[in-house]
Amino acid sequence: MSKRALAVTLLVGSLFCSPLRADPLQDLQALVKQGQFPQALERADQMLASKPRDAQVRFLKGVVLSELNRGSEAITVFQKLTEDYPELPEPYNNLAVLYAQQRQYDKARNALEMAIRTHPSYATAHENLGDIYARLASQAYDKALALDSSNLTAQNKLALIREMISVGGKSVRPVTPAVAAAPAPAPATKPAPAPAPAVASAPSAPAKPVAVAPALVPAPAPSAAKPAPAAPPATPAAAVVAAAKPATPVPSPAPAALAPKEEPKPAKRPEIRDEVPPQAAAVAKAVQSWAGAWSRKDVKGYLSHYAREFETPKGLNRKAWEEERSQRLTKPGNIEVELENVKVVSVEGNRATVKLRQHYRSLNLSTSSNKTLNLINQDGKWVIQQERVGG
Repeated sequence: MSKRALAVTLLVGSLFCSPLRADPLQDLQALVKQGQFPQALERADQMLASKPRDAQVRFLKGVVLSELNRGSEAITVFQKLTEDYPELPEPYNNLAVLYAQQRQYDKARNALEMAIRTHPSYATAHENLGDIYARLASQAYDKALALDSSNLTAQNKLALIREMISVGGKSVRPVTPAVAAAPAPAPATKPAPAPAPAVASAPSAPAKPVAVAPALVPAPAPSAAKPAPAAPPATPAAAVVAAAKPATPVPSPAPAALAPKEEPKPAKRPEIRDEVPPQAAAVAKAVQSWAGAWSRKDVKGYLSHYAREFETPKGLNRKAWEEERSQRLTKPGNIEVELENVKVVSVEGNRATVKLRQHYRSLNLSTSSNKTLNLINQDGKWVIQQERVGG
């Protein structure tokens, strides 16, 4: 789950405060939606100077910091939010996203489990947790194969998981942001999160894939209990985080429209997988097998994924290139190669082109790069004829 993958949920929702409070927040949300992150950060700091415990502004600040590639600071913001408002699931989800960016999958899993514990119907957290488990399973099978490279069962399971990850795309899917709703909705209670009003706001596409969580209303201020209609602080409408598509405002029909939107999501991946042509699926499987052999430091298996007429870099002859690759693969320490966004661009006869994002990690090196692979079908097997960075 590289930064590509990160979909941090953007906090937009109605406020149980005075109309004067709504305007600055809406201005801040507009800056974030427009991708004006430096200005949004400055505005958030100004607002927090007078109200340092404001959960919504702090949440938006965390989103902005993540968009500015200041992940450590964003983690600090969301971590503090989980301590101050443990009943809100969205900060936990965003922590998981940031941890996944850093490949700290155990921490990401723990954060998502906390999000689900606070809000069991949080569909986005459930889906993200499934992606995290897939990554953890991939690592476990890699270790199993490192101990026993002849384990065919582990090889098949690993190939299946990697194919699922590559077809599924990014680990955490982006959600389009919603505009903040009016600040005086009907009160919501914990057993019925669906009535949260901000969900009905109309979505609009952002400059970057910033994910958006609907109606997150913190429950810290006891003073909110004085007015009768707004006495109970609203709990987050996290159950419909991924359903930022409704274009109708929040009237009473909203709950009925929201419920089904969570169910179609799991069906998307199988549909995509079914549409992959057999030739393209075979090419993708060969590429994943190449990455698996590389991760296992299986020199023979790794080299077997290159065509006899492979275009070696630096003008090396084939023997010199194989010796160089063998030396690198047999160095002490583990190697982890993870492929992302594997796309079979074309398959024409016995030739195919694949574009992907490669994440490489070893004892002394950690890199991420885009790659283009040109493959040919040689002796009934798809092998790499040309490998180049970029494209």
